[in-house]
Amino acid sequence: MSVAIAKWTLEEYHRMIEAGLLDHRRVELLLGEIVEMAPEGEPHAYFSSEAGDYLAQKLGSRAMVRQAKPITLPNQSEPEPDIAIVQRLGREYLNHHPYPENIFWVMEYADSSWEKDFDTKSQVYAEVGIAEYWRINLKQRQLLLFRDPRSNGYASCTPIATGSLTPLAFPEVVIEIPQLID
Repeated sequence: MSVAIAKWTLEEYHRMIEAGLLDHRRVELLLGEIVEMAPEGEPHAYFSSEAGDYLAQKLGSRAMVRQAKPITLPNQSEPEPDIAIVQRLGREYLNHHPYPENIFWVMEYADSSWEKDFDTKSQVYAEVGIAEYWRINLKQRQLLLFRDPRSNGYASCTPIATGSLTPLAFPEVVIEIPQLID
């Protein structure tokens, strides 16, 4: 006997939030499923916060660095990446979270949630065409750089532990890897 899983639309998810049904719960919508987010340990909180500050300094007025805020994706997903680098649209974000066309790249830090995030979120982000996904494995102190999104995942995955990289959207900006993982 197979078990049917109830899927939720973005609209239904938003109505649940507005009605207070999800208050005090750390959840996100991934491919129509409401998923509990892993608790954020001290290393996760430290590194994602420091990286957000570093990226905001490096990017200046080129982009907005949103930390632990939702993004709205057309595949019935509303994840909350640790960091999303998005267009500066000002008050437009009063009406909607960033859509894929507003997103330059997303970053996720993980230790205990590594497997779920690696499999599900890379698929979610690639499917909607987010150009880059930076995945930081806190246990190995390594960044996985995903590029070239396809409908079935990213075509390119490069592990990086040292040196620097330049984001596709801002090739003039050099990001030092140790600033993100050390």
